[in-house]
Amino acid sequence: VHTKKQRSYNMSRIRSKNTKPELIVRSWLHKQGYRFRLHDKTLPGKPDIVLKKYKTVIFVHGCFWHGHKNCRYYVVPKTRTKWWLDKINGNIARDKKAQRELKKLGWRVVNIWSCRLKIKKLNY
Repeated sequence: VHTKKQRSYNMSRIRSKNTKPELIVRSWLHKQGYRFRLHDKTLPGKPDIVLKKYKTVIFVHGCFWHGHKNCRYYVVPKTRTKWWLDKINGNIARDKKAQRELKKLGWRVVNIWSCRLKIKKLNY
């Protein structure tokens, strides 16, 4: 259990862009020869990666923040449980809405969960 000050510090260090899983995916795509845009504000949900040529967007989701069911990294905190569930369920609803809108616009949507990138050795 952390002090309020320590928890505040920890939470302030969590990024929403350019996360390690996102950088892994971007690096792999670049090495494969794909070129892309990042966090396009003109598209619903500001996708992490946009492959315009292929009309494909990629979201790299953190398992905790986006509520990855049956994942060992998605554990609801024991304190302020209702607040956390509301927060995470809101994120899930926002993700689904953005994906629906993107599909209506003709985009292919790919979701990559950060737990899938936690492999000792990535083959690329």
